[in-house]
Amino acid sequence: MRIDFNQIQEMTMPCRNQGTGEMSARFYAGEGGKLISCRIHPGGSIGLHSHPTSDDLNFVLAGTGIALCDGQEEPLEPGVCHLCKKGSQHSIQNTGEGDLVLLTVVVER
Repeated sequence: MRIDFNQIQEMTMPCRNQGTGEMSARFYAGEGGKLISCRIHPGGSIGLHSHPTSDDLNFVLAGTGIALCDGQEEPLEPGVCHLCKKGSQHSIQNTGEGDLVLLTVVVER
């Protein structure tokens, strides 16, 4: 199955889960999970939230940031994958001057 994110309209919105700033994203939802192409704009953050029914994998394509997962701080940079396992909670903050670009895979289980 081919998913063309170029054909999915990008939405700009306030960062989720009571985070700060704005993010832009393209969402694809399918059976068993979601794919999200996301840009957290400078100064933005996704607030602390839990994943009671899914694993949340965030692969960093560009930019820098920090993930806080179950109290542990993890630096984010291109080539790094941050995993928030089912039952855990996390937040993601853009600490750079440009967008923090993520490909997020949410796997329901």
